[in-house]
Amino acid sequence: MAAQKINEAHEHIAKAEKHLKTSFMKWKPDYDSAASEYAKAAVAFKNAKQLELAKDAYLKEAEAHTENRALFHAAKAYEQAGMMLKDMQRMPEAVQYIEKASMMYVENGTPDTAAMALDRAGKLIEPIDLDKAVNLYQQAASVFENEDRLRQAVELLGKASRLLVRQQRFDEAAVSLQKEKNMYKEIENYPTCFKKTIAQVLVQLHRSDFVAADKCVRESYSIPGFSGSEDCVAMEQLLQGYDEQDEDQVYRVCNSPLIKYMDNDYAKLALSLKVPGGGKKKKSPTSPQEAAGGAQAVEEDDEYEGGLC
Repeated sequence: MAAQKINEAHEHIAKAEKHLKTSFMKWKPDYDSAASEYAKAAVAFKNAKQLELAKDAYLKEAEAHTENRALFHAAKAYEQAGMMLKDMQRMPEAVQYIEKASMMYVENGTPDTAAMALDRAGKLIEPIDLDKAVNLYQQAASVFENEDRLRQAVELLGKASRLLVRQQRFDEAAVSLQKEKNMYKEIENYPTCFKKTIAQVLVQLHRSDFVAADKCVRESYSIPGFSGSEDCVAMEQLLQGYDEQDEDQVYRVCNSPLIKYMDNDYAKLALSLKVPGGGKKKKSPTSPQEAAGGAQAVEEDDEYEGGLC
């Protein structure tokens, strides 16, 4: 079966090459027919599990379509070549061809298809290269934003923000989250703005920037429904605890269900938040004897409270 498919593929390639030849009577190559034969060859190679040969056939199909100015079909062929590389576990190369396809989609006037291709590329590369994945998600978000497709743009921006947090690139994450919140505000998805405010506060406190964290909450007071909401109260308590170096209060807020059930990257950020200066814990005595000991210690302290004089 495989041998039959391979022979079939080679027959299609021979036909494609024939279509590309010129002669005294045929001045121009027939790129359209050649592309069609290369596509058939690629499918036959793929069915025979000859992925490298299938990839090469898709690339030849893409070149023929490009010569014919059929950019959409060329982009599709480049994407298919990328998929063959994905199946061979050669992700960086796969992503290169998908990026090339996305540029062609934009040039062809089909930006939505370009953005979806970049999103797919981001998912492919994410397990092995977070930097590249962030870049691809940001590119995809930008394409959607240019088309005023804000709901799609903000979803991809959210993926980028989470990966920036995972890499502890907090300066960039802060910028990305602000952009996300502005977009959600623009499309009037206010409850999600509340969640983005929480994420912002956690990121700013990890940057040790209390003023910026406080500003994120203050600017959210203008968002309908935020003031007095569960999210608002929690952030006010978190900022108060952080400012007063009250480790217990910070711990309580960061371990509350409100934050625990956020996206995993932000929940982890909350759990790793440290109060400046080590903080102070209010420990309750574990036994009556300890309590008595504690009281005695206080009395001893009081005896010298005014100094030795």
